[in-house]
Amino acid sequence: MGKGMEGVLLTLAVAFYCVGTAGYLVFLIRDREEVHRAAWAVLMAGAICHGAAIALRSAAKGYLAVTSSPEALSFFAWFLVIAYLVLSLRLRLRILGSFVSPLAAVFMFGSTLLPASSIPSGPLFRSSWVVVHVATLFAANALFAVAFAAAIMYLLQERSIKQKRLGNLHSRLPSLERLDRINHICLLVGFPLMTVGLLTGFFYASTVWKSPWNWDPKEIFALLTWLIYAVLLHERLAVGWRGRRAAWLAIFGFSAVLVTFLGVNLLFKGHHSTFVG
Repeated sequence: MGKGMEGVLLTLAVAFYCVGTAGYLVFLIRDREEVHRAAWAVLMAGAICHGAAIALRSAAKGYLAVTSSPEALSFFAWFLVIAYLVLSLRLRLRILGSFVSPLAAVFMFGSTLLPASSIPSGPLFRSSWVVVHVATLFAANALFAVAFAAAIMYLLQERSIKQKRLGNLHSRLPSLERLDRINHICLLVGFPLMTVGLLTGFFYASTVWKSPWNWDPKEIFALLTWLIYAVLLHERLAVGWRGRRAAWLAIFGFSAVLVTFLGVNLLFKGHHSTFVG
């Protein structure tokens, strides 16, 4: 029964995300408040169904269901939608949904294409440290995905201004200053979350594998990704990087997130081959 209900909820979530994406793409072309409200509500409905499906699977397994690449990518998509819904309320940047919702839909479809492996349950995944490790890293990655979307919007807006093609897209996109601010806010919140996620992971590794560092491919790439965002934060705060440089580095950083998040699991073997934290 639980398995069947989980499948229904996931199907509904995908359908809602697709409809919400279509709505936000219409909103990108036509500035209609009712279109935005409908698209936002549909995304919210999808997030509720998606969260319920994740909760059902986690309850059935006895631990947070992120132990395979499909589960992790699905969890990532859910966190991304939640991050956008919250930020859209706080920052009033509605048009951002036209770039974030397609990304979430792609991640959901991608989760159905990735190879899944059956992992036996065990005490390894039931620790509260694992929950904190996974939740903070996924929250950070979701914020970095939003920063990635804002960076794409920034480059598009900058290009239209430089080429003096001030058409419909230019009028629909926020100002360069506001997009840069979104990038900055996501970095300021996401970097500490990423740091907490890595530290809790190292602490838990020291209790399970008797060493906080095991030269696992996921650990190496995660540290490299952390360094990229550390450089971006330092350059913003200490040197005053803004605009185009920060946008490109946000895109580069999120590309590193995807490599760490997906590429390492598919191409390398290590402790994280059976744990996608």
